[in-house]
Amino acid sequence: MPDEYRTVAHAGVHETEVNRSRFLCALAPAATEREAQDFIASVRKEHTDATHNCFAYVIGADAAIQKASDDGEPGGTAGVPMLQMLLRRDLRYVVAVVTRYYGGVKLGAGGLIRAYGGAVGEALDVLGTITRRRFRLATVTVDHQRAGKLQNDLRSTGREVRDVRYAEAVTIEIGLPDADVPAFEAWLADVTAGTAGFELGGEAYGDA
Repeated sequence: MPDEYRTVAHAGVHETEVNRSRFLCALAPAATEREAQDFIASVRKEHTDATHNCFAYVIGADAAIQKASDDGEPGGTAGVPMLQMLLRRDLRYVVAVVTRYYGGVKLGAGGLIRAYGGAVGEALDVLGTITRRRFRLATVTVDHQRAGKLQNDLRSTGREVRDVRYAEAVTIEIGLPDADVPAFEAWLADVTAGTAGFELGGEAYGDA
């Protein structure tokens, strides 16, 4: 599992024009292949009158799933350059749809490759990207008397408090980089006089 990956900061659309053809690049984060396909379907539904709705997506922190479609453009001139742009920018969990409204001037294979790849690159520049880092989920259990101060201490030291649950004891869910786990356990024992429980959970990704 990679320690981090980049994805698009948020969904959005950016338009470019090449020789009177309009290219609208819609980008969105996608956690699963189904999410990517649903996004593609929604863009196609919005632009049913377009000449082409080409797409590319990369799912998985290790880019395990990669798909692209030329949607009627000459083979390899649309979806593939879009996918190559996503991979060149090291983007993951992302879907791109470029909608083309034909303007009457043929661009040729080279022109199409530049137009579709360029539309994705420009949209990424405008919408921006974020880095998400891998971390371990961990659960801290502490008594009610210490809970408030511990939450403040966690936040003041930059720890990400993801959830707090109150029952007989207080359960605080946090995210930790793997390398920080031993030092965190020592810190926790020190600030709670050894009274807090600590349990490591699974892995997840969060904003860097």
